[in-house]
Amino acid sequence: MTDNARAALELLRDASQFKWYVIPLLLLVIYVYAVEVERRNWNVFFAGLALWGMDWFNEIWNAVVFHLSDRAPVWGAVGPTSYQILIGLNIEICFMFAIMGVAAAKMLPPKETRVFGLPNRPVLIAVAAAAAVGVEILLNRAGVLTWDWSWWRPGFPFLIWLIGYVPFFAACFFVHDLATVRAKAVAVGAIVGVDVLALAGFGAAGWL
Repeated sequence: MTDNARAALELLRDASQFKWYVIPLLLLVIYVYAVEVERRNWNVFFAGLALWGMDWFNEIWNAVVFHLSDRAPVWGAVGPTSYQILIGLNIEICFMFAIMGVAAAKMLPPKETRVFGLPNRPVLIAVAAAAAVGVEILLNRAGVLTWDWSWWRPGFPFLIWLIGYVPFFAACFFVHDLATVRAKAVAVGAIVGVDVLALAGFGAAGWL
């Protein structure tokens, strides 16, 4: 087991790490979604939940990689936190991703708008994912986001971009653009349903 993995594991679901700032952060997340509900802006509401659900999916398989390898997760979260949920996910990261999808969806132009002559959705997915990878590299250099596998590193960020973030924004924008509220709810329900089943199954098996 790597030193980074051991450091993250020591924080895992340790309630003594609790800090009060997590409460206003929770209220901020609730407020962000409440605003969209108040406005009946279901495009943004469900888009935000879609990205959040995709992050949970990634965090679950990341924890499974750690269990199976017994060496390191693909990424680990270390350092001060109010609560470490999974080996690569603390409560602060969780709340951040809950808001990220809402912010990304609110900045979407009309679907017919073109960027450099290209459909805007693929361009924006690529750009948003690249920006997110840039932030991750900074966090890695700060020592709070650890990478212990040679194929997941700042010098080769393609997989971080392709696996780590492109699916997030693709799901976010796809759900945003679905024609009906029912379709959006079904899509988000499917994503969250997979997450819940995975959390229950892998959690019961002791893999998380």
